[in-house]
Amino acid sequence: MLDSRDRTLDGGWYLLEADLTDLDGPLVAPCLYPDYGDGIYESERLPLPEPDADGRLRAVIRLKGPVTALRFDPSTRNTRFRLPGLRLRRLGRGRALATMARLAGQNGGPRPWRQRFDMLRVVAKAAFARGLRHGGDVAYARYTAATLPEGDDYAAWVRDHDTLDAAAIERLRGTVDALSARPLVSILLPVYRTPERWLRRCLDSVLAQVYPDWELCVADDASASPQVRSVLEEYARRDPRIRVTFRERNGHISAATNTALEMARGDYVALLDHDDELRPHALLEMVAALGANPRWRLVYSDEDKISGKGERFDPYFKPDWNYELLLAQNCICHLGVYDTALVREVGGFREGFEGAQDWDLALRCVERLRPDEIGHVPKVLYHWRAIAGSTALGLDHKDYAGGAGMRAVEEHLERTGQRARVRANRAGHLEVHRAVPSPAPRVSLIIPTRDRVELLRTCVRSILDRTDYPDYEILVVDNQSSEPATLEYFRSLEAEPRVRVLAYDAPFNYSRINNFAAEQATGAIIGLVNNDIETIGPEWLGEMVGQVVRPEIGAVGAMLRYPDDTIQHAGVVLGIGSVAGHAYTGRPAGYEGQCGRALVAQEVSAVTAACLLVRKEVWDEVGGLDERLVVAFNDIDFCLRLLDAGYRNVWTPYATLYHHESASRGYEDTPEKMARFQGEVAIMRARWGDALLHDPAYNPNLTLTGAPFELAFPPRAPRPGPGPVPGRPGQWRRDGARPASG
Repeated sequence: MLDSRDRTLDGGWYLLEADLTDLDGPLVAPCLYPDYGDGIYESERLPLPEPDADGRLRAVIRLKGPVTALRFDPSTRNTRFRLPGLRLRRLGRGRALATMARLAGQNGGPRPWRQRFDMLRVVAKAAFARGLRHGGDVAYARYTAATLPEGDDYAAWVRDHDTLDAAAIERLRGTVDALSARPLVSILLPVYRTPERWLRRCLDSVLAQVYPDWELCVADDASASPQVRSVLEEYARRDPRIRVTFRERNGHISAATNTALEMARGDYVALLDHDDELRPHALLEMVAALGANPRWRLVYSDEDKISGKGERFDPYFKPDWNYELLLAQNCICHLGVYDTALVREVGGFREGFEGAQDWDLALRCVERLRPDEIGHVPKVLYHWRAIAGSTALGLDHKDYAGGAGMRAVEEHLERTGQRARVRANRAGHLEVHRAVPSPAPRVSLIIPTRDRVELLRTCVRSILDRTDYPDYEILVVDNQSSEPATLEYFRSLEAEPRVRVLAYDAPFNYSRINNFAAEQATGAIIGLVNNDIETIGPEWLGEMVGQVVRPEIGAVGAMLRYPDDTIQHAGVVLGIGSVAGHAYTGRPAGYEGQCGRALVAQEVSAVTAACLLVRKEVWDEVGGLDERLVVAFNDIDFCLRLLDAGYRNVWTPYATLYHHESASRGYEDTPEKMARFQGEVAIMRARWGDALLHDPAYNPNLTLTGAPFELAFPPRAPRPGPGPVPGRPGQWRRDGARPASG
């Protein structure tokens, strides 16, 4: 679009207008990549709204500095298109704000005038409080949140990559004889007053299974409708693999499922709700995965929702086994297949947990399993029916389900000796706030700095004034500061008993600086903190300490926001860009993310060192930061070495701080810096290889070329049918000796 060494675009506001004609299907997630003189990077990506029905794209963009090249990607999926016209017009601040307000009101939502008014009101308030630039920051964040699509075109993804025609189903049927084992799978189906239409769809989906070695154990929970009995008896006559028990008294779903469990004769049980549907290859995929991984005793798949019209939507592409996420939401749920002996060993389904009985079962099962006994098949094998009254439409449709889920998690934490407080968040998921030990361990917060005293003062003052943790020290590491104001500030810190200033008189090397400071730390916990961090609330350090003191945990990272209250860091996804990228960057504060994951603590492969905690003994065990990685990726490499040593890394949004990213270091804008960066990329790729492409906390159906958690066109997961199951690289499986929970 623009590529010239002789001319540049100045930074500022612009209106982009394009006329696009798609030739092979919809254009998905268009974006711009500005080159600020140091190359194209995923972190600089500017997402754009999708074209309207006439192919017209209009968007306000903001360039944060002079641009030497600008790349326009009309779509993240492989497609053909025509681009007859593209224009870029400079806007002043006032015109940019007015245009953003107008475009934000044209996104198809209700009351567009109200959206414009609300946006202008919030922007005016922000500008009055912190100046015009901050008002512009807030306006841009609000505008992008209002105009960008929440996700990719799932219908197009299903059409292109997840549709089975008759020929494909027959091909899958022909693979059954090649399976290494063919265990009997007992499908447990509790039924109660199911509308005939959905009950038949459910039963038909079982009959359509290409894997033949199943039995359907149906327990009708004393349905009053004679039609339910008639349908069940009809299907039992049609296929001897369908066995039905009619309970005389209604006992609710846990009791009914236990009745079905009593009927089960299979090696494994699969859980199915009475109005949901299985994909035709669901059991085949699960059995193939179990055969390839004989240690697995619990395996789960991805899922989506299905409307009354049969439309698929709202997919949940799940991570591999993620204990911390299971405490926040039932990420195992659909489709879950369990070793039958394990389910009976834990006592089946507990009455009193109706609405969350399968979550409670999963928690009790993982208490007896190691991580390498829990598997994940990254394919959509289950359709969750989304109709009125179903929890598929939200937990508020069955209030009792939320309460039962909270009790299940609380009792699990109590059984496993974990001290924590559990509360529900606004999205209906659970927050587990872990207790700090008594006495609280000392934390040594290491802050490297070079001049830019205004940043450092804000960082240190915010920690001292706003942190309610009882025992910490701050180690300010002076890396050749020379400005008089900075040196004067260092002298003033001598009066603060919680702060020490350490002199590091050598060229900048982020890894070496932190290793140097860690040797002089007195705390049992090391905290890496950038000098452009600013704390927000008092609880941040206690939240992180509550996680990091657990013996199985390696690094703990925080939710970081830009000063405009958009997300800067919500965990790291491997494989994005050259090596790794941050999740949900640029989304507004409070953004829920994929299935609410941006609101809850969970395990991730890596977190940024801009705010990272780790126990000193663990730091020493893996050797601190690699000093060959002078600036970039030292935190990613450190976190991967923690995984390799058998630890789990956790990101928590319950510790939230501001990050004025790279305000002191600047950009990779010289040939020397660019060469150094590419050298660090080469080190990471040589050391970790394909591990960077298989993030266990991410899903192969999600992109590595666009923004994290958008759909991959095409997916990296294999197409339907038995095959290798993507998962953790082999060197990260040494956590098998650690318990799966607690």
